[in-house]
Amino acid sequence: MITAIIVLVVIFAVLAMIVLWFVSMYNGLVVLRNQFKNAFAQIDVQLKRRYDLIPNLVECVKGYMTHERETLDAVIKARNVAYEAGKRAASDPSNSQAIKDLNQAETQLGAGLGRLLAISEAYPDLKANTNMMALQEELTSTENKVGFARQAFNDSVTSYNNQRAVFPNSIIAGMFGFTEAQLLETEAAAREAPKVSFK
Repeated sequence: MITAIIVLVVIFAVLAMIVLWFVSMYNGLVVLRNQFKNAFAQIDVQLKRRYDLIPNLVECVKGYMTHERETLDAVIKARNVAYEAGKRAASDPSNSQAIKDLNQAETQLGAGLGRLLAISEAYPDLKANTNMMALQEELTSTENKVGFARQAFNDSVTSYNNQRAVFPNSIIAGMFGFTEAQLLETEAAAREAPKVSFK
């Protein structure tokens, strides 16, 4: 009788430990997923700030760059595409395709802005314009903040992906739909400095 009670207590204790271990791993994955979603929210704030600055920048240069209408239109179009991609990614940062789309849209926007700023160098009056200088300074500051926020997001995503990939967490991740998160990276083309040539 006493032996049966001891065996039941041991079985119950082992089952309780397994359940606690299972709950602990599940909760750890939830916490890490929430951390990378919060990190994306910080990126989203900075991206929206940049998206708000771009129309002001374009308006500032419009009067000076009458022959560069194509470039101005391309920047506005790229800004609108990036804005929409940012909204989709912000609604679900764990959606890998939405993050990939945002990566591509941001690359296009960065390239367009680079061309706009490079072309603006050819207009001395525009370079000396105080509004233009203030907008460029604000855009640079925002770009730095986006870079820091992107790094924090990528660190959070890496921690989450590592945790969900290790055994036995991978079993729980698979059972409960903890999918791999996508890093927010700068495409190779956006890393290159724009080429400026005044002939």
